Amino acid sequence: MHFIKLRKIWYAISIAVILPGLISLMLQGLNLGIDFTGGNLLEVRFAEPVPVEKVRQVVAAQGLEISRGIQKSGTTDYIIRTRHLTQDESDKLIAALSELGKNTVLRNESVGPTIGRELTTKAILALLIASVLMVIYITLRFEFKQGIAAIIALLHDTLVVTGIFSLFRIEVDSAFVAALLTIIGYSINDTIVIFDRIRENMLTRKKGESLEDVVNASLWQTLTRSINTVLTVVFVLVALYFLGGSTIRNFVLAMLIGVVSGAYSSICNASPLWVDFKLMEKRAKVKEARA
Repeated sequence: MHFIKLRKIWYAISIAVILPGLISLMLQGLNLGIDFTGGNLLEVRFAEPVPVEKVRQVVAAQGLEISRGIQKSGTTDYIIRTRHLTQDESDKLIAALSELGKNTVLRNESVGPTIGRELTTKAILALLIASVLMVIYITLRFEFKQGIAAIIALLHDTLVVTGIFSLFRIEVDSAFVAALLTIIGYSINDTIVIFDRIRENMLTRKKGESLEDVVNASLWQTLTRSINTVLTVVFVLVALYFLGGSTIRNFVLAMLIGVVSGAYSSICNASPLWVDFKLMEKRAKVKEARA
């Protein structure tokens, strides 16, 4: 298979995956957790299964808005999100839930609106700083066009993850930002390995050998390494998703989507984009020479 000659198909697949998520982001945004909006998150495990309607009735009886979310996790666990509660209100809610049956409070987190806004600001700042530093690093190590191609591939991975989280209304918390930064680091590492191989092969390029063939050969030479690395990470993440508990499930899910997307974009987007940039440069020079 010639990856570079099939690049329009890879671009079309990327657009088909990203577009629904982009539309969802524009129409309904992200399902922000209390880390960003402020509020209380109570996770309770009942000894026996309890109908969700009864949990809703108890929460509503405390004068709390049930619209912020009552999520069933497993067969006996409930995650209840409310506005910011005082200690007295929180104690009353836990006591009221105890009337439904014997239960254990797994977590009771409270984040004030001020902390939520501060976390939002710091999360955006962290993403911006990481992106700028990566642009500088890639530009210094490789040529500028490879840097641009790598950044577009990173943007692809970020949009895939945030789009899927928006589309399926999966809660986004501070761990999601950590997952995004980790995905960006992982994806750029894979891209740099491929770019390194392309640079080596360009030095020994045979006369008459096209740029597409050199890049395709480089992709095949690194393909086994890329697939093996991704699979080992995916195996760990899948195990964590099912056995790691509900508190890290969304973080692991973001990582899982991002790692797979990162491997795809490194192979099917970054290098083909660089080839297109180089061909555009060549065509522009020819046109200039003819003028």
